[in-house]
Amino acid sequence: MDPFDYNSTERASLPRNMIENSMFEEEPDIVDLARDSTAYPTFPALDPDEAVYEPRSSRLLVRGLGENDADDDEEDCESSARLLGMSFMNRSANQRSNPSPYIRQTPPRSCSAPSARTMVVCVLFLAIVASTTMVLYFLPGCNFTKRGCPEQQNNTSNSTDGELFPWAQYQLPRSVRPLSYDLTLSPDFSTMEFSGYTVINMIVLHNTKRIVLHSANLNITKATFKLGDEAKTDVTLLENKTREQIAVKFPEELKAGQHCVLTLNYTARLSHTYDGFYNSSYIDHSGKKRVLAASQFEPLYARKAFPCFDEPSFKATFLVKINRKPEYMTISNMPKAKSTHIADGLVQDEFAKTSVNMSTYLVAFVVGNFIPANRTISDTLVSVYSVPDKKEQTGFALDTVSKLLEFYNDFFEINYPLPKLDLVAIPDFLAGAMENWGLITFRETNLLVGRNSSLMEKQLVASVIAHELAHQWFGNLVTMSWWSDLWLNEGFATYMQFTSLQTVLPQLDMGNFFLDVRFRALDKDALNSSHPISTEVNSPEQVHEMFDSVSYLKGASILLMLNASLPGDQQFRKGIIQYLKQFAGLNTDTDDLWNSLTEVKVSNQHLNVSEMMRSWTSQKGFPLVTVSRKGDEVTLKQEIFLLTSENTKHTSSLWNNPVMYVNDSCSLTPECRQLFILKTKTETFKVPETVKWLKLNYKNTGFYIVDYGDKGWDALTSAMSDNFQVLTQEDRASLIHNIFALSKLGRVSFHQVISLLNYMPKETEMNPVIEAMLQLKEIYQMLQKRYERGPVIRIRSYILNLFGVLMDKQTWTEEESVSKQKMRSVLLEMACELEQEKCTQQAKAMFKKYIESNGTFHIPADLQRVVFSVAAQSDEDWESLFTMYQYATYDSEKQKMLQGLASTQDTQKIAWLLKEGLNGNLIKVQNLEMLIHTICQSYVGNLLAWDFVQQNWNQLVEIFSIGSFTIQKILKSLTSQFSTQSHLNQVQWFFLSLKERGSQMRSVQAALETIRLNQRWMERNLPSLREWP
Repeated sequence: MDPFDYNSTERASLPRNMIENSMFEEEPDIVDLARDSTAYPTFPALDPDEAVYEPRSSRLLVRGLGENDADDDEEDCESSARLLGMSFMNRSANQRSNPSPYIRQTPPRSCSAPSARTMVVCVLFLAIVASTTMVLYFLPGCNFTKRGCPEQQNNTSNSTDGELFPWAQYQLPRSVRPLSYDLTLSPDFSTMEFSGYTVINMIVLHNTKRIVLHSANLNITKATFKLGDEAKTDVTLLENKTREQIAVKFPEELKAGQHCVLTLNYTARLSHTYDGFYNSSYIDHSGKKRVLAASQFEPLYARKAFPCFDEPSFKATFLVKINRKPEYMTISNMPKAKSTHIADGLVQDEFAKTSVNMSTYLVAFVVGNFIPANRTISDTLVSVYSVPDKKEQTGFALDTVSKLLEFYNDFFEINYPLPKLDLVAIPDFLAGAMENWGLITFRETNLLVGRNSSLMEKQLVASVIAHELAHQWFGNLVTMSWWSDLWLNEGFATYMQFTSLQTVLPQLDMGNFFLDVRFRALDKDALNSSHPISTEVNSPEQVHEMFDSVSYLKGASILLMLNASLPGDQQFRKGIIQYLKQFAGLNTDTDDLWNSLTEVKVSNQHLNVSEMMRSWTSQKGFPLVTVSRKGDEVTLKQEIFLLTSENTKHTSSLWNNPVMYVNDSCSLTPECRQLFILKTKTETFKVPETVKWLKLNYKNTGFYIVDYGDKGWDALTSAMSDNFQVLTQEDRASLIHNIFALSKLGRVSFHQVISLLNYMPKETEMNPVIEAMLQLKEIYQMLQKRYERGPVIRIRSYILNLFGVLMDKQTWTEEESVSKQKMRSVLLEMACELEQEKCTQQAKAMFKKYIESNGTFHIPADLQRVVFSVAAQSDEDWESLFTMYQYATYDSEKQKMLQGLASTQDTQKIAWLLKEGLNGNLIKVQNLEMLIHTICQSYVGNLLAWDFVQQNWNQLVEIFSIGSFTIQKILKSLTSQFSTQSHLNQVQWFFLSLKERGSQMRSVQAALETIRLNQRWMERNLPSLREWP
């Protein structure tokens, strides 16, 4: 198929005003949009607390009517692209007669004094404004702080018949608790609808006249209620659509201790997005379209499949029945108990009642055509399911999960509690994976491994499996009480994925992978828009935004820091075993974990974990530790590391910080490290005066950044130049990361950064090379996005000179070491991006051989992305690659082909890819975020992708949800390289125009903050880069 009409003379052109503003930001004759009020109004920085949600009225659901009123119309916000005079994919340069839409107005030469009448009017106006402000100021409950007035609780407003919704809070009341659910679901693939029948058995905990639970987009046709041994009666439901809550009100109080049953019949459409009970399809090897339905309930979507108490603390048992056509099969959390033929030629699959209490977000079911590969491990039937065409790709996953299950059973001293464990590769699945108890669902790329897959691909698959399997204990067995402590699930699962695989599959080199994870966690947490690990959560958007690098990566990082600083090697493990056993089947908060770890004593050097760790979870950010020396005395000073430096002077944040350090006399082995607990703002310790240098944060196991001062940095730079192997590769990478971070903060000069990197041609290990390359690539791409030709050429030459020796050493044949594969792929991708002739010629030759062999020649998996990206720069090869993409069967290879296609500089191809990625026909919508990220790597692509997202924002947040991790990543890809005032204005304008459709997101604050930080770095360093030899 040829998606392009090459006979057409019209091409998708760039958003012209963005090009103009980017190219000429520094030119004095071009209007600065921040100062030109005729072009842009001036807006304050967005603040998450400034968004006020006005809940809609509750709506009465009359039993038996079976109709849902239509949602209130969403506000039709015109996109910022239109406000800026832009349209997507249908402009050309000749469509405007004006060379620029921005015209500087010549200011008048003089101004006249205002008239007396004008003065009087102005005085009266000011008096009215002042009076109004004072009246509002003294209104109760509004203090005009940054947080503004509190949200008005008007959820109990009248419905159409005057009935009031009886609950006004986001979280459900605790007066009633579910004990068990009996669910029957009947999906119909011909109509893409399903019907449901839910029976909820409950116990009353406190006297109440109401039962409130969740329901979203369900058309409830009948509701009955039974109290104790009384007869079943019909009841009327109230609904608060904004809160996704329904309620039953009673004339008489339900008494504590009473048992009751709520039964609900309903219908709904299978979701067309990736949440709730959603439908999907794929094309099998014969070209036939196959349909399926799968569930994704975390965090707030079980309510879209059945009415329920959809919060983590409402645990219950579940009995699931699914009605299906005979040609399909079903899977759920528990083993299938029986199958029964019922009316209309359907089969009802009934699954055993769950043997454990579960939170609703862990319930799961899949309907489709899947085939298992299985084995029994420790009395647990372990199965890996795939579509029939891909069964041969399940072997690695089955081997890996089998080893990991044995490891976790032993490590936690608690056996996996369910009789079976299924891992299912879903052809169309947005999340990387989901830890549903007994039925873990995956993207195909995160579970299936082809015969030619690289160790890097196996590392990814093993990591995801290890993470999700760890959740069966951390998250499923013991669950956080509320989403504010999500890190107890995700931080622990992330930590355990690295810990387990270092033992089970050491050849995957997970230690180096974990180091990069910790660097990226520091980068995110250095922003003022970050948040504490444990933080308040009061809206759906805030729940979604908890699924970020702070909960996952920082959570895992502080657990590593804690384990590394505890005396002996058993207190940490024994503490978490005690935590799991004490709270099995229950819900916890962060203090429960710290208390369990504190209570365990394995040596006389007992550390109070609660005292130490609360400072790391209750406040955002991390310490900047400054080192100074005078003779034998070393002084450490801690302060918060915030890249928004103007705020650092106003904070008094302190951490109980375990500082591990080594020196020049002993620096490589764990026995060399020494521990100093930094508790106050400034503390001192002694070292021999003969010590030449200190390296703090041994192997970067701590979560902080170190500034050694000019003398300290000079000493470490000199040591690295003389013999870089005097430090471990982790410590070398740590120094590189720290000095770049300090450069962003303005604490060190860019000259000092370059001096430290001078040793790089001699480097042999992955982590220092990749960290240096990543940091320099970020600067290179920022300069590209500004269209700074001179500095771009200079930084390009610098990178090629610095890494040229390493680039030339890389081979293009199979490589067995995962670390060498990663280093090779990073080096060669950068070499080809910078158009190093040797790299591009080799990539072109390899692709030609690949095409001529009709796919029989195998490109090493770690080199596929660079080869496909180079090939995509040619129209002919792009077409060949696109054809191969359509027929590729290995998902990991297909993904790299898509990344190659997205690296094109052709604006028409980019526009088509973006449109197709959103339509989901030839490119799955699940890959749209990756597509946007790849396209944004280039100057041309970034501008087109930014325009595209503005035009399609409403559709994107409908598919991916406001605040979701996917939306967070899309925003970061779009804006992280912007560094001009015009870019800042455009981003700020767009998100202000969205109001409740996204302006309140924390990721928006991070985007704006990052642009300002990039601006500041450029202001400080661009003059020297322009003159850099």
